[in-house]
Amino acid sequence: MSPRLDRRTLCDERFLASLEALRITARRVAPRGRFAEQRSRELGAGIEFRDYRPYSPGDDLRRVDWNIHRRLGRLVVRLSEELEDLPLYLLPDISESAWLEEPPRARAGLQCALALAAVSLGQLDRVGLFPWAEDLRILQRPASGKGRVHQMAELLAGLEPAGRTNLTGALESLRALGLREGLVCIISDFFDPAGIEAQIEAMRKLRHRLLLVQLVRSTDREPALSGDWRILDCEGGEPTEVSLTPSVIARYRDAYDRFVESLTEFARSRGAGLVSVDADAEVLPQLAALFEAGVLRV
Repeated sequence: MSPRLDRRTLCDERFLASLEALRITARRVAPRGRFAEQRSRELGAGIEFRDYRPYSPGDDLRRVDWNIHRRLGRLVVRLSEELEDLPLYLLPDISESAWLEEPPRARAGLQCALALAAVSLGQLDRVGLFPWAEDLRILQRPASGKGRVHQMAELLAGLEPAGRTNLTGALESLRALGLREGLVCIISDFFDPAGIEAQIEAMRKLRHRLLLVQLVRSTDREPALSGDWRILDCEGGEPTEVSLTPSVIARYRDAYDRFVESLTEFARSRGAGLVSVDADAEVLPQLAALFEAGVLRV
């Protein structure tokens, strides 16, 4: 049976309609974008007043505040914020391990990607799709337009398993693309053979804002196993004989808790968004936890 997902598995019209009330708002976005709904760090002749500065020869006289000149005898220029787009770069994990369970974590991850894409496209932001496994793929270069939602659903539905998990390599490839500063959303369980510290170091090097969507299951911390097992690493490691005694399970839980704490602490220190999405439950109600009064601030 093909692991490809049908477009209807990812979304339907009701799913898309439920996204219309949600928005992603940036505190500031990088300049040189196109007009949209976000605030740029570049002050110019925008539409929202921010500050004054002294007049300099060559400034546009239309930006002089003549009321201040009449009252104080000073020539000052009004500065306004430029409204621009916040590029959204979506990085869903499509490694082999993301497709093993039923339902696969990949399905929840791709639904998350589509939901966030729909929100950004709906507010005139550009969205790029960069699925990854052993390396990064350029599935869709950043583009805008509300009508692209269904196209992106088709692209995501066509994805298939693509090898081992290698987030550090994928982020290295992303950095090499030289993309304009935006919001990078990494969607994964973050179970990588390189370990969580290597992943954190790779994320720390990114100059973009970060949103981390961690795909989880209840059995991640509480495996429903006991007794003697021969365990095969789904990332290609050697089989391991293990006796799952209560003490072994306790040590495993401690290791898992440290893993989660490391990811959480990194997100806190970086000011990144972090949400855990249960792959066995509906995605959208969980994703909505990111939004405060309908708005995700990054």
